[in-house]
Amino acid sequence: MTTLQIDFHVHSEGSYDGHEPVELILEHAADIGLDAVVITDHDVIHESTRAADLAADYGLIGIPGVEVSTAHGHLLAIGVEEMPPRRAPYEETVAWIRDHGGVAIVPHPFQRTRHGVRKKNIPDVDAIETFNAWLFTGYKNQRARRYAEAYGYPTVAASDAHTLPYVGRAYTEITIPEADRTAVTSADVLTAIREGSTAVQGRRAPVPMAARHYAIGAARKSGYYAKEGTLQTAAYARFGTLKSGSLIKTGVEKGLRGVGKLLAAVR
Repeated sequence: MTTLQIDFHVHSEGSYDGHEPVELILEHAADIGLDAVVITDHDVIHESTRAADLAADYGLIGIPGVEVSTAHGHLLAIGVEEMPPRRAPYEETVAWIRDHGGVAIVPHPFQRTRHGVRKKNIPDVDAIETFNAWLFTGYKNQRARRYAEAYGYPTVAASDAHTLPYVGRAYTEITIPEADRTAVTSADVLTAIREGSTAVQGRRAPVPMAARHYAIGAARKSGYYAKEGTLQTAAYARFGTLKSGSLIKTGVEKGLRGVGKLLAAVR
């Protein structure tokens, strides 16, 4: 029997609110004794698949993933190698993840300020994140745990780290029977989640640090969209300038042609 320690919910610099390159995250995860770390950036998967490809170089199991925005809240797609459709209904996104060989995990459920899904919108999923290290208090974690127990869902824990020191602050113990650590694959890990061979481990982030994290995240998000807006405005302005130049050029050419016709008529 093999027991693994995996952090299923970590953000890299590929995410709008992340900070760290995947190489640094992988190195840190190996140093603190994790067996795998899943990069789950918001609505982008390129850094996660790259991290999964690099994982073996650090002695880790490579598992790709993403935190996708659905019509009803965020959802972790673990084990997929391409981006799920965005803004689709929760149930449809879960089905897409399963069709592509992954597992669907509900992150920070019921916390609407962080796009957690409401209870009424949770369909049949593969697991519930019952311990998220970045919750302000333990209440939402407790509620998530009670919900998972009531409906028989496997439970996972994750750091939801956006900075390096918090990677592995919470993690999931995965038990895989009759398997040697060196032979374990990402498929084995996904199967263990589906079968409920999981145990929750971790500690919550200090409230002052969590508050600072949210403030920084909000500022970074605002800055990101402000930058995107500036770039888009600049693109429109450039297009307008080019269009104006084209119209002026066309007008001059037409004018010259008109003058040529007039001179020809006079002759």
